[in-house]
Amino acid sequence: MDPRDQLAGHLRFFEELGVAGASRDPQWRRRTGDEAPEAVAGGDGTASRETLDEVQAELGECTRCKLHRAGRHTIVFGVGNPDADLMFVGEAPGRDEDLQGVPFVGRAGQKLTQIIEAIGLTREQVYIANVIKCRPPQNRNPEPDEVDTCEPFLFRQIDAIAPKVIVALGTFAARSLLKTADPISRLRGRVYAYRGAQLVPTFHPAFLLRNPSSRREVWEDMKKVRALLNE
Repeated sequence: MDPRDQLAGHLRFFEELGVAGASRDPQWRRRTGDEAPEAVAGGDGTASRETLDEVQAELGECTRCKLHRAGRHTIVFGVGNPDADLMFVGEAPGRDEDLQGVPFVGRAGQKLTQIIEAIGLTREQVYIANVIKCRPPQNRNPEPDEVDTCEPFLFRQIDAIAPKVIVALGTFAARSLLKTADPISRLRGRVYAYRGAQLVPTFHPAFLLRNPSSRREVWEDMKKVRALLNE
């Protein structure tokens, strides 16, 4: 059989299984793994891991997906303590974030700051990022191909920081990280092992602005986060 026909047959088979595409990027081999990649030994024999600067340098002025042609102003990589014990992951940059290049700086960002301070921390002590790094047009939900292209860089951010706890903010972030279709109302209230950390889903700060009655549930989630950090 012609190797090209054989390859086409394999691709059709995987497509029937629901696989949307393929990549040679080794990061794609760990789509939902609970464990971070092994550290690489440095020249002196000590273990070292990729830094955030190295991840950001490889990301560069990214043109890997269609969002770079959709009116993006700035790539919003992430901000905060590169050695943070606590990491927050949201969905995607909004208008303010796209203009400033910093995640969670609008009204939802102010609410997130209040949540962080409620457990005795500051924004400077945690790390904040999004599943994707570019603003989708009109703040629509990121599309599957955009997530597939961008999430390996999020995985590498997580592995570089090696946080104790990750908070997934909102339905989209929780679904993307956990690879599930369950709503945030079903996912929250539990703790999940994720790439060497403990993952706690909770409502997005923007949701709290529209539904202040859900503050109690978020506070319960954040008390869980605080307890995990103190273990």
